[in-house]
Amino acid sequence: MIWLYVILSVLAFCVLAFFAGALFAYFFVFYVPRREREAHYRIPRGPQFDERREELVGLIRTQETVPFERVFTTAYDGTKLAARYYHVRDGAPLQIQFHGYRGTSVRDFCGGNRLARENGINTLVVDQRGHGLSGGHTLTLGVKERRDCLSWIDYALARFGNNVVITLAGVSMGAATVLMAAGLGLPENVKGIIADSPYTTPKEMLLRVGRDNHIPIWLVYPLVATAATLFGGFRLTDASALDAVSHTHVPILFIHGEDDRFVPKEMSEELAKACAGHAERVTFPGAAHGISYVADPARYADTVLRFLLFCGS
Repeated sequence: MIWLYVILSVLAFCVLAFFAGALFAYFFVFYVPRREREAHYRIPRGPQFDERREELVGLIRTQETVPFERVFTTAYDGTKLAARYYHVRDGAPLQIQFHGYRGTSVRDFCGGNRLARENGINTLVVDQRGHGLSGGHTLTLGVKERRDCLSWIDYALARFGNNVVITLAGVSMGAATVLMAAGLGLPENVKGIIADSPYTTPKEMLLRVGRDNHIPIWLVYPLVATAATLFGGFRLTDASALDAVSHTHVPILFIHGEDDRFVPKEMSEELAKACAGHAERVTFPGAAHGISYVADPARYADTVLRFLLFCGS
């Protein structure tokens, strides 16, 4: 009886320790603290970003001075979603822009939004769920956000009419979001997708981050996967950008910094090869994660504008 009691006690301790670890993983990976929701000037540390910090801060400050309209819609699961709408002119094409992991609409699109506005494109810059003024506290690496993308398309069609020409754009997790949304079926109004620094799948992205940080994946990944399911209400395998692009014929432009040390540039190459429709891939020498625009604004602009011209948007 004593041995049975010891065994049961050890098992109970292991189960409690596992779920405690999963709860910690949830807060570490998926939970967005309120203090981070609009931290526009929270730029990653390290020499890659330090050398571009002054340029990034300047772009962010400029973006904050541009007038916008705060707009809202409701997600498929009832979550309130917020965005900034920047109006250039009536009847112009619309670009819907999605920021990255724990990013902000102002920071991640301080360059891309400027490019769109300067070229006569109205923009809807989204606060992803759990960020900015949008509801929720949990980011899902594109799994639920891909359906939020469809909600914003519905909002655009209701507001601007069924003839509005739409492009989708995203950076990092936002890029994965718009690619995953393409797998759900997009209306004909969506003429193209711009994916800057996208990853293939949430699972592969987390495995890559773990390996890069010398974390024992065999131990940590089960905790993260359990955290997503138990506390986040989703599974990491519920969505895949790689699968989505193989089922859409919407033209896609992939952009990637060649010195991206967060999302490997090979992931966008894999995605481009998997596309069922037209795909272009352009890389930027020396550019870190998500800042190809800052590294070479002229070439970035030329790349994007040529793609938009091809799409007829």
